[in-house]
Amino acid sequence: MKEFKILAVVVILSLITYWGVEPFAHSQMHKHVEGHNFVYDGKADITDAAKEKVAVKKAFWGEVNQIAKLPGNVAAGEASFAVCMGCHNGSGVNMGGVVPPSLDHAGSLYDKTYLIALIKDPAIASNVDHKYAVTMMHPMGAVQTMVTTPQQIADIVAFIKAKKVGNIEPKQAFLEACGRCHANRYGGLTQIGETPKFKTEKEELAYKVKVLDEQDLVKAYMGKLPPDLSIMSRARSEQYMETFVENPQSQLPGTSMPRVGLTKESFEKVKAYLDETGDPSKAARNAIGPWVILFFVIFTVLAYLWKKHQWKDLH
Repeated sequence: MKEFKILAVVVILSLITYWGVEPFAHSQMHKHVEGHNFVYDGKADITDAAKEKVAVKKAFWGEVNQIAKLPGNVAAGEASFAVCMGCHNGSGVNMGGVVPPSLDHAGSLYDKTYLIALIKDPAIASNVDHKYAVTMMHPMGAVQTMVTTPQQIADIVAFIKAKKVGNIEPKQAFLEACGRCHANRYGGLTQIGETPKFKTEKEELAYKVKVLDEQDLVKAYMGKLPPDLSIMSRARSEQYMETFVENPQSQLPGTSMPRVGLTKESFEKVKAYLDETGDPSKAARNAIGPWVILFFVIFTVLAYLWKKHQWKDLH
């Protein structure tokens, strides 16, 4: 009887700890953030903005949502798109702290409204305007002097959504959306792309120097080197990753990481690549799982029959 009382006390204390203390501690250490299903309409930014910036955010997103209603002209957008190619030309040259992203699949990767906002004011669209007293100082800020009318913005985005599209694999989605700042050593990726095969040690050392130089530029721009994302899908929950990518400020206020404007489908592709590099044996594990369960079922049946046979003369 004494043992049962001790067991009862242990069970009760364990339940209090699990259902009382642990959830409270978790809520304090990991705040819950509501996602917005990768809809970029500015409502979250306006709600979270400091008082002195609410009016600015309202006006900005109001104009963006009005531009989104304009019918874009693809042909006119193609002509205006030339202003983007001065930086987004695939040269791999660092400009203002980061290498400008490739726009080859921008129409597939990024949300239409976000693209409009990004052209109108990159700092506010990417939600890093807290870093700049004047948003024109953003590395992409000069676009505001090159694309000046709502119709011109609508035309460029119409061209991007119509022509800069295509089927994009998870690895490529990661490279275009994240790879300029984040390495993925398990995937063999650095801030300057996929690590090549080296013929000599000298070539390898030269490549490492190039990577370190690029990392120094990114570090100077971001404040610190963005983390390697090799095992991020195992380190963080899916809900955390989704809300962080959707709006980094929601999980880490004051961060220098910009919102990148991925669509829901694009995020799933990036996550698929992170799952692949962070847990490459997951598919094999899932495949063998049913066989393991079948083994235990058969083993249980055999154990029961053996026990029944051994004990048949003892009853």
